[in-house]
Amino acid sequence: MDILLHTLGNGIRLVHVGTGSAVAYFGIAVNAGSRDEGDSEHGIAHFTEHMFFKGTARRKSFHIFSRIEDVGGELNAYTTKEETVFYTSFLKDDCERAVELLADVMCNSVFPEKEIQKEKDVVIDEINSYLDSPAELIFDEFDEQIFGAGAIGHSILGKPETVSKFTRDDICRFVAQHYAAGNMVVFSAGNISNGKIIKLVEKYFGACSPARSHSPRTKTGSEYRQSDVAGRNDTFHSHCIIGTRAYNITHRNHYGMCLLNSILGGHGLNSRLNMELREKRGLAYTVESGYTPYSDTGVFSIYFAADKKHIEKCLSVTFREMHRLCTQKLGTVQLCRAKKQLKGYAARSFENHENMAIGMAKSLVSLNRTHTLEDICMEIDAITALQMMDIANEILDSEKMSMLTYSQK
Repeated sequence: MDILLHTLGNGIRLVHVGTGSAVAYFGIAVNAGSRDEGDSEHGIAHFTEHMFFKGTARRKSFHIFSRIEDVGGELNAYTTKEETVFYTSFLKDDCERAVELLADVMCNSVFPEKEIQKEKDVVIDEINSYLDSPAELIFDEFDEQIFGAGAIGHSILGKPETVSKFTRDDICRFVAQHYAAGNMVVFSAGNISNGKIIKLVEKYFGACSPARSHSPRTKTGSEYRQSDVAGRNDTFHSHCIIGTRAYNITHRNHYGMCLLNSILGGHGLNSRLNMELREKRGLAYTVESGYTPYSDTGVFSIYFAADKKHIEKCLSVTFREMHRLCTQKLGTVQLCRAKKQLKGYAARSFENHENMAIGMAKSLVSLNRTHTLEDICMEIDAITALQMMDIANEILDSEKMSMLTYSQK
């Protein structure tokens, strides 16, 4: 895979991967998310993402969306705890249209007061809709439980009382603090030559966001303390999540943790928890584990939804499976099978050119380097059975596991 890396004079970096597809992708990843917010700003990173599409010096909101959708393309964005990503998909012949549009959005947005007031209602409605979904809400509340009141623990969406107070000055201040050129990566994938994409990015982003320093990210505070919290929720199912803090994205055990998560309850229907809780016992319809690494910490969690009478049995089986990984070394065949499965997931992700381009941009933003599929497979192949057991004993220790449950009323 040929990867183009190029840095503009103003500090904005470009990563481009050529493909043979008629569909191309272009976007911007910004190293700024909800954990970069101040105490009175909860939700402003996500709100600012919305506001970038509400008008520029030359376009109204309707014209922004129509510009790319009129030619069958798509314009979208999302915010995480550490990044904000804006991206488009389009036919490769419309590449210049897409590059010019996103440059206009990123460099010339004016954040109209009238649109800010309307968008507050939209985002507050989004928050309230989220509160109606315990399967999603429980993850936010669990983050707050294990990370405390620090910036990384609070919800990306914020709360109605903070969102309702945002002003245009607040948005402009957040952009000035975090949307510096050196904090941004432009990414592209498509049947577009290196020379053409460099020319277009230089033309439309060259004068955007002059190089300047950005506010440093606050490290995760407070030591982790195990805790159990029980709540009530007016739903048919009870919901339960257990977990703990885990490795950051640069940790030497990062890929080992990814493999452990895949074995225990990751994407596959053949994961140990899915087989034990759902297929063998019929105790839960939904069961999954997840590992999310951040720049200086991470979180590992196991989630399941089940009838209230099955919760204790589900927990018993879950802790037993974790104990097995801590005490029984994986055999050669088991380890090889698990590695092949994880490498297959990675390969399929790279086949999705949009995911591949976004992933490379996020890697460049957070790690200052890109990863090819070959790099990832080499990391996975290097994992040993003893390393897996060490990781299991460090992360899956039942004494370290916090728990949050939503029980039926």
